[in-house]
Amino acid sequence: MSFLSRLCLALAVVASLAVGTPARAERLKDLASIGGVRQNQLIGYGLVVGLDGSGDQTTQTPFTVQSIINMLGNLGITLPPGQSLQLKNVAAVMVTASLPPFARPGQQIDVTVSSMGNARSLKGGTLVMTPLKGADGQIYAMAQGSLAVSGAGGSAGGAKVTVNHLSAGRIPGGATVERAVASPVGQGDSVFVELNDADFGTAQNVVDAINRVAPGAAQAVDGRQIQVLAPEDPNLRVAFLGHLENLDVTPAVQAAKVIVNSRTGSVVMNQKVALQNCAVAHGSLTVTVNNEQQVSQPGALSGGQTAVTNKGSVDIKQEGSTLFNIKAGTNLADVVKALNAVGANPLELIAILQAMKASGALRAELEVI
Repeated sequence: MSFLSRLCLALAVVASLAVGTPARAERLKDLASIGGVRQNQLIGYGLVVGLDGSGDQTTQTPFTVQSIINMLGNLGITLPPGQSLQLKNVAAVMVTASLPPFARPGQQIDVTVSSMGNARSLKGGTLVMTPLKGADGQIYAMAQGSLAVSGAGGSAGGAKVTVNHLSAGRIPGGATVERAVASPVGQGDSVFVELNDADFGTAQNVVDAINRVAPGAAQAVDGRQIQVLAPEDPNLRVAFLGHLENLDVTPAVQAAKVIVNSRTGSVVMNQKVALQNCAVAHGSLTVTVNNEQQVSQPGALSGGQTAVTNKGSVDIKQEGSTLFNIKAGTNLADVVKALNAVGANPLELIAILQAMKASGALRAELEVI
């Protein structure tokens, strides 16, 4: 029995044992992917027809009219020169899809259809045949079908009600793959395992997990990629990768990090965030602007006119602040307790965290998204 055959057998035994024992680690397939196994984005421009008067206003979207004329010309219908089309049941759309790895001609994939004009709704529409192209400009799929729009809306007398989104929809299985994309898995006798997040510790743990069942089969290329010996026979390689993905790996502890979303005021921190002793003074500033309208009414038979004047006032109020002594904390519970003692809201907490990071009191990477 060759080395690679023994390797596949050993991995099969490990995978079968892992099923019967509770694993405290994560599967390799949850931490990494196989090099060369990837999706490819597809895009196309098309028309949705059959709308109930909710399509593009063609006077404001000339590309919709041009697309209709071109489509009719391809179908053998020639319009008189200078013809002005006023169609309300057609909308210009962008069609997007993801071509999964190992997709073959004839396979069906889902597509997303999004309005690019001023159509009020795509509900009830049908996408006409639309070619979907890849980044190289080649056609890889053809899309067509009825849209599924999960929304509803209505208007009357100037009032309008909309539930969910009406300008985009999906067509399950709406595109048929016409061309396959080559997805080579590895080079020669090797495959490459690529971590989702680069980490030298996790990469070493993956190497150790593979080498425990197949000594010398894996070696780390860098903090993200691991090279693994694999059978060259396609059937054996598929079985080998299936066993490889189910190996249990303990990921390394991530670096301390605080994620701040300045648009929503969200603050998220992981368990390794630590604080050093520091003092924080926090106060709030309130600006109030009032605008009061006053009506000046002239006397009877005076010949004057009624006048409206605006009386504005601006009030600035700053609340007193207290100097808080924040004690050092080495775990997440202590950090949360110390920050809550300041009494700041999430938006104010962002500024405090930035100041703590600048002073060196916050022992974590601060990332603003």
